[in-house]
Amino acid sequence: MTGPAGPVALAWSGGKDSALALQTLRREPVDVAALMTTVTLGYDRVSMHGVRRDLVRRQAAAAELPLVEVEIPPGCTNDEYEERMASALASPPLDSFGDFAFGDLFLEDVRLYREDRLSEAGRRAHFPLWGRDTAELAREFVETGFEAIVCCVDPRRLDAAFAGRAYDERFLGDLPADVDPCGENGEFHTFVWAGPILAEALPLHIGPVVERDGFVFCDLIEATIPPHP
Repeated sequence: MTGPAGPVALAWSGGKDSALALQTLRREPVDVAALMTTVTLGYDRVSMHGVRRDLVRRQAAAAELPLVEVEIPPGCTNDEYEERMASALASPPLDSFGDFAFGDLFLEDVRLYREDRLSEAGRRAHFPLWGRDTAELAREFVETGFEAIVCCVDPRRLDAAFAGRAYDERFLGDLPADVDPCGENGEFHTFVWAGPILAEALPLHIGPVVERDGFVFCDLIEATIPPHP
């Protein structure tokens, strides 16, 4: 696939794959002009990751990019999701974008779904990390100075005790052999609070760890002091 023909809107969860995708696109260089995230109404949190809306807004500001928030209802069905996304793509500012990028790594069904939905809307999908070795990507993330916290764990695939841990070499070394180091199969999700794509680090408090809807979430709370001395 050829590269983007114009500015790109990048699907944004606030996690490590999103951050690596942004870094990769900027290096190419590709004009990433907006970030796009889904927020669950009622919770006011990023869908699946469970990160507070205000914290992701602050993260986008540190990345020096506008954040487009697509709101979806709790327990959102696939039909509802597609309706909300279609409406967002047809409305400002996303109606001005022909190219959208995603941080997906190797799940073919997810890629095909995104390509099909965007193609129906006359848009193009791009995957700057596609096919990269996930162990290599995990090492690159840590070695290039990114800092992230595990904000969500699927306890059916990974012990709940991993929620709230720093995503670092020790974390990667402790992962069971059958867990993807980037969590591409949904084993865990992360939130990036510092790194080369951000103009400043985001000071955080690690909040309570709770189980909800079959997943374990670590609440991340904005702090007025740095997370490390």
